[in-house]
Amino acid sequence: MKKIAVSLLFALLTFGAVLSGMTDIIDKSIEDFFYHNPVGVSEKIRIIKIDERSISELGAYESWDRDMYARLVETLCVSENVKPAVIGFDILFSSEYGNEADRHFAQVCEEQGNVLCAFSYVFEREAVTDEQGNLIVSSLAVQETVNPYPELYNATRHGFANALQDADDGVIRSSMLYFPLDSTADSGREYSFDSEIYRMYCEAEGRQSLLPERSVITFRYSGGIGDYENVSFSDVINGNVPAEAFDDCIVLVGAYAAGMMDAYYVPVDRSTQMYGVEIHANVIEALLEEKYITFVPPWLSALAAAIIVGLACFLCGRLSVAKAIVICLAIAALSFAAGYMSFNTGGFSGNITVLPVGAVCVGVYHTAAHYYTANRAKRQIENAFKKYVAPQVVSEIAKSGNYELKLGGENRDIAVLFVDIRGFTPLSESLEPEQVVNILNSYLKHTASCIFRHGGTLDKFIGDAAMAVFNAPFDTEDYVYKAVATAWDIAQGAETIEKEFVGQYGKKVGFGVGVNCGPAVVGNIGSDFRMDYTAIGDTVNTAARLEANAPAGTVYISDSVYERIKDRITVEEVGEIPLKGKSKGVFVYSVKGLDKREEQE
Repeated sequence: MKKIAVSLLFALLTFGAVLSGMTDIIDKSIEDFFYHNPVGVSEKIRIIKIDERSISELGAYESWDRDMYARLVETLCVSENVKPAVIGFDILFSSEYGNEADRHFAQVCEEQGNVLCAFSYVFEREAVTDEQGNLIVSSLAVQETVNPYPELYNATRHGFANALQDADDGVIRSSMLYFPLDSTADSGREYSFDSEIYRMYCEAEGRQSLLPERSVITFRYSGGIGDYENVSFSDVINGNVPAEAFDDCIVLVGAYAAGMMDAYYVPVDRSTQMYGVEIHANVIEALLEEKYITFVPPWLSALAAAIIVGLACFLCGRLSVAKAIVICLAIAALSFAAGYMSFNTGGFSGNITVLPVGAVCVGVYHTAAHYYTANRAKRQIENAFKKYVAPQVVSEIAKSGNYELKLGGENRDIAVLFVDIRGFTPLSESLEPEQVVNILNSYLKHTASCIFRHGGTLDKFIGDAAMAVFNAPFDTEDYVYKAVATAWDIAQGAETIEKEFVGQYGKKVGFGVGVNCGPAVVGNIGSDFRMDYTAIGDTVNTAARLEANAPAGTVYISDSVYERIKDRITVEEVGEIPLKGKSKGVFVYSVKGLDKREEQE
């Protein structure tokens, strides 16, 4: 259920992210990356640029009279057989001087019949009523129209040349094809500069005009900055370029100098601005080649992304972290590649960001969840081991990362220690239960601390007794001596505790300790649902018998222990004691002291 709940949560978050538009600006940036693949420009579109060279040779642009433009049209239109299909002036000829040059330019344009001039709308924000009768604020309320001077306006066709910059970052990705003036169909539309040039070119070429029905399109750029063939205005005027070079072409005339304030940021190059006349060339080619973007409905894009991300989250929850990461990265890469292909081949675009980002988030979530679960299990096992194993042993387990607990054992050479409280039974019968537990806890706490201090493993508590092993589960250096040192510390420390409880309860108790060493079987013994880490075998049984025979305050060791560390301890011979179930007993020594140098080390 938890996996299903998490998968549904990721799916809902993905769905909401798309519908809310949270990723729109990122999507646009990624689509801009797709734009970096211009497919080549049409040779039928040529640009005559008013550049720094033209201004240098012909004078300041503002000082040019209309005869200059009339000469350009006459130079391009040599005859009915040699002339451009369309000449588009991306220039606002709004000022009327009333001189002969104005009339001459208008007359030449009217005679040729292939000239289109730009005009501009001045928009303002205004409250309007939409088709459903709702009051909304529109940023496309026309405040003023800046038209060419009347004679030129009547002599040419015209279209508005307003740039449609993105509200988020000012980049031009879209173009308005027509502006609806009223509710009627074609007669109620004012076409844009690009749309009207497209319509004029189709008329000249005898082809059907197929403008999209929507008023605004997001188009694909065919060329970058400087890709369209362009020549200087002055070269054309001076006859350096033959008119045949422009025959049957779409010729665009516009600003190509920094000071003319007609440049914008575009997706194909975010570092350098593109001149407006080049943007018009890209829009016109997009209309000719139908290279505009069809957007997948947001709800459909959101639903598809939510399903994929939700399924990925559910499936990855059943896999290892490595496999989950591979799958999520594969989804991210494939979705990005699919977006790239659909954008550049089919002209389709949807929410490009949320699917790869969602897949990566799924991978990050499962990685984090895995490590959280693993660390929690690690801490739980460490805390459990600390109750049985010396802290330094726990540290070694943590470093190795081997926390697998399973049934099974191994043969190891170990040292085994048993300790028991002498006189505990009559003591417990004469005291209150709380007092008995208090005494027992103090003794056992002392015992455990001595075991852990010397690197032993606390195997178990057995009522008022305890068992410890050394050199298991991990190899321990000098483990036989450490077992004896532990026994000695238990016996010596018990004297202090004994004095305390004699004062409190008037009762005297002590420890008897036994230590043996040798081979034993150690490991997890029990069942899958309940197991104990312990040691079994003759070595263990002998240690238990040594402890059972040791008087209070003494440490008994076997001859096996003595032979291994006899030059490092002081002992007193006890003699041979019988062992239950064995025909031969074991020779026993009572420890009287440790080598002081060994204790200091």
